[in-house]
Amino acid sequence: MKVMGTSTYSISSLSRRGFLLGAGATTAVAALGACGANERSAQTAGSVTPTKGGTLTILASDTDINWDPGRSQGMAVTSLALVHRRLTSWQIVKGKEAKVVPDLATDTGKASDGGRTWTFTLKDGLVAEDGSPITSTQIRHGVERTFTASLAGGLGYHKTLLAETSGYTGPYKGKHLKSIETPDDKTIVFHLKAPFGDWPWIVSMPAFAPVPLSDNPTTYTRKPVASGPYRVAEYKQGVAATLKRNSKWTPSSDEVRTALPDTIVFSLGQDSPVVAQRLISDSGNDRNAFGAEMVPPAQLPQVTSNPQAKSRLAVGSAGPLQYLAINVERVKDVKVRQAIAYAVDRKAATTALGGEIGAAPATTYITPGTPGRQEYNLYPESTAKAQELLKGKAVGQLVLLVSNDEGTLALAQAVQQALQKVNISVKINPVESETWIEKTTQSDGSDYDLTIASWNPDYPSANANLQPIFASSEIGSGGFNLGRYHNAEVDRMLAEAAALPMDEAKDKWANIDRRIAQDVPVVPLVFRRNAFLHGSGVSGFFVNPFPAYPNYLVVGVQK
Repeated sequence: MKVMGTSTYSISSLSRRGFLLGAGATTAVAALGACGANERSAQTAGSVTPTKGGTLTILASDTDINWDPGRSQGMAVTSLALVHRRLTSWQIVKGKEAKVVPDLATDTGKASDGGRTWTFTLKDGLVAEDGSPITSTQIRHGVERTFTASLAGGLGYHKTLLAETSGYTGPYKGKHLKSIETPDDKTIVFHLKAPFGDWPWIVSMPAFAPVPLSDNPTTYTRKPVASGPYRVAEYKQGVAATLKRNSKWTPSSDEVRTALPDTIVFSLGQDSPVVAQRLISDSGNDRNAFGAEMVPPAQLPQVTSNPQAKSRLAVGSAGPLQYLAINVERVKDVKVRQAIAYAVDRKAATTALGGEIGAAPATTYITPGTPGRQEYNLYPESTAKAQELLKGKAVGQLVLLVSNDEGTLALAQAVQQALQKVNISVKINPVESETWIEKTTQSDGSDYDLTIASWNPDYPSANANLQPIFASSEIGSGGFNLGRYHNAEVDRMLAEAAALPMDEAKDKWANIDRRIAQDVPVVPLVFRRNAFLHGSGVSGFFVNPFPAYPNYLVVGVQK
């Protein structure tokens, strides 16, 4: 999921990448020790009994929330899922592995044709916010509209997996994908290019939410039709988004959402250090609030030295990969890229993010605990090796484009200092998160030589680690291949591995990880340990190893 780009992400891009209105980015400090703060349930971290009612406030630095599922990269357990249901969802229980479960569908799909065809049947009695029945054609429309150019930027796994998508530009001129069939209002059938065992996870993504056939793609982000327990009651860009209960939602049909609060308010444009300070103080309405972004490293010592605040800190194990992407279209010499990899100081990067509890050094792309991950380090820190590779090369000054959040800036400075030691000059260019997203994912890549980003897989598979950030199809148009890496051999290897069941593909994923590393489009820096703070009146707040973010769908407050 786009943990904001670096995971410094805008709510609209969130999920895997950065901030948690859809995903996130900052950390924890050594004072926590190996106390396993992430293993605390909401009962122990605040001792609040879940109750129905009240107002939950989510404090976010982003100034905008995109409620259009076609444009969203939000996780199945964060903001968008409060409003939009999908065919499947994730069951996230404290201390247990994530599990894909039915949401709008009666099951997680029936495979046929060797895994190339998947059939889903909708539950009975599903009704949208406007009173209309939720149908298979609405889900087909939701998927098809993501092929419209104006709706680029959302999670796009399905675009490369569905058969016969070449040249398709969306449904607004009456054309439909032949690879999606809706034989009746309750049945939807997907035909894939090749067998894909992870398809039940794919249909848990935002694109598989129902969208009315009469939607206006230019305004739907502000006026969505809810299928989940909440509707967007009021929205003021840069100020707040207010969610109220959707009376048409049926709790008996939904096994993942508790819908405890009567009202959920996203308070936008908040300064992360100020948010942390407010939650440490834990007064007034902030008792029933939590921070969408991770606690800034500079404030972790203050949190961990305060027993009351520390009891309200939920910390994840090593999760999102934070990395240095090298634009291979501008830094074309692989030896220069290898030199950068040797020069990077991962210890300094870890220190910049709060120490060993805040982050763990990373040398691979695949997230710890994911099938297919093998530990290796092709580029152990070596100034001498970097200098040897740089002999006779005129590198010039490199532009490091970054989102201007505290954690990312600290990492950027660590990278700058490390490269200075091998006589590579780096100019740091900090920008707002929305600008960062535009310049890295939407433009032609001419604005940067280097950038720092963060990636949290959209589902627990090595495919979700590697395909989104290394497949050539993910360059530009909202894709997250920030190194602009294009390698036909790697594209072929990715496709072959994706066709296999997860267990059978493990060795292939490990080989792909290492093969990509040889070209160095990305230098792994750290796996972040996400730390989130909440008020004393908040219940159900915890962080599991995956996803390394709070499950918004079960959080409640004291009335």
